[in-house]
Amino acid sequence: MPRMTNPPDLRPDLSRAHLTEARRPGQPTIGMVSLGCPKALVDSERILTRLRAEGYGISPDYTGADAVIVNTCGFLDSAKAESLDAIGEALRENGRVIVTGCMGADPDHIRDHHPRILAVTGPHQYEQVLDAVHAAVPPAPDPFIDLMPAAGVKLTPRHYSYLKISEGCNHHCKFCIIPAMRGRLASRPHRAVLREAEKLVESGVKELLVISQDTSAYGVDWPRADRPAGEQPITALARDLGALGAGHDLWVRLHYVYPYPHVRELIPLMADGLVLPYLDIPFQHAHPDTLKRMARPAHAERTLDRIAEWRGICPDITLRSTFIVGYPGETEAEFQTLLDWMDEAQLDRVGCFQYENVAGAASNDLPDHVPEDVKQDRWDRFMEKAQSISEAKLAAKVGQRMDVIVDDIDEDGIATARTKADAPEIDGNLFIDEATQGLAVGQIVKVEVDEAGEYDLWGRLLD
Repeated sequence: MPRMTNPPDLRPDLSRAHLTEARRPGQPTIGMVSLGCPKALVDSERILTRLRAEGYGISPDYTGADAVIVNTCGFLDSAKAESLDAIGEALRENGRVIVTGCMGADPDHIRDHHPRILAVTGPHQYEQVLDAVHAAVPPAPDPFIDLMPAAGVKLTPRHYSYLKISEGCNHHCKFCIIPAMRGRLASRPHRAVLREAEKLVESGVKELLVISQDTSAYGVDWPRADRPAGEQPITALARDLGALGAGHDLWVRLHYVYPYPHVRELIPLMADGLVLPYLDIPFQHAHPDTLKRMARPAHAERTLDRIAEWRGICPDITLRSTFIVGYPGETEAEFQTLLDWMDEAQLDRVGCFQYENVAGAASNDLPDHVPEDVKQDRWDRFMEKAQSISEAKLAAKVGQRMDVIVDDIDEDGIATARTKADAPEIDGNLFIDEATQGLAVGQIVKVEVDEAGEYDLWGRLLD
């Protein structure tokens, strides 16, 4: 799963206004720096929610915090370097730092660079994080003042939220160390996920982004007696989330859906409007030899057949994926197969990463590593292909009418919105630059697309 750096305004030194609150006399206060993917962001929200329930305040800056938690990312070596830099910054600006997250699985490496940190805990070790905070900054709750919102503390805008349905992964892809850091698949109970979704909807959330390391594997770790009869657990969950959304004008978006054959069960739910017609699927490559070296149990020819089948059931489906170029042993012929596959697959949204070694990954020991200049050349060629496909697909949307959700309205009245084909932070936007008076963030409105670019759209409001 590639790392996604959160935007700067999710960090407490530049945090959104809704995290800022008055500090009562004597209230201990904690800051949070959250790095990495949305799954790590959910972990940060859970930690802050637990602390807020114990009476801690949340500081929007370093100077106002009695201590700072840095939730690290350790997926790639570049992510580890960014995490170490963030820890160093927190030490300089505050001095009292607790480290958690994926990189916390290697505490000696962190302490070698930053021996002054107060404590290190690993990924999703919530109790250990709380113990470290208690030791550094003892709680001083006031039950008559410290009220906790039903949905907990959120680090995303109020109108959308990530909903984590499982932790860990059972795959052993050679470029990935997530199973070593986060363990095997552990799915949350169906009812627990629905309860959280209901609370989020009650608090005003308009879009649920379903996430995990392997969303389509949700529930396969349960005993067979605990699984729904006649369908996969993810299908039952998606249907129930969709039913919840049907009564509340809610968007349900599925991320990190591995292309198992049973994903086909989800497509009719999209065609029926229960969940968004959007699949985020990490294909990673298209050549069978490259996939074999990656230890990805997938075949490119089968994925093309599945894509055609999905589009036959739901013609409006949007497909997003990520790919790795320059994987050890990748030949020019294998890379060309990937470009040819892209021509055939015509994916709507695409991300691409140049391969890099990760400490502990089996791919480090593979022969025939690709030179850096070749990686860069292939990345450039891949992105040129992806951009041309995106530009053509967006141009075809000019004149269409569609629903969009408003993410932001700037001081000039220009609204930044997203269509059903766009996930926050990773996909494009639709901009509305006229007649936006009366629009509100989180509102779902209908527009007509009147202009298209390489990755973004422009539209006008319809009455």
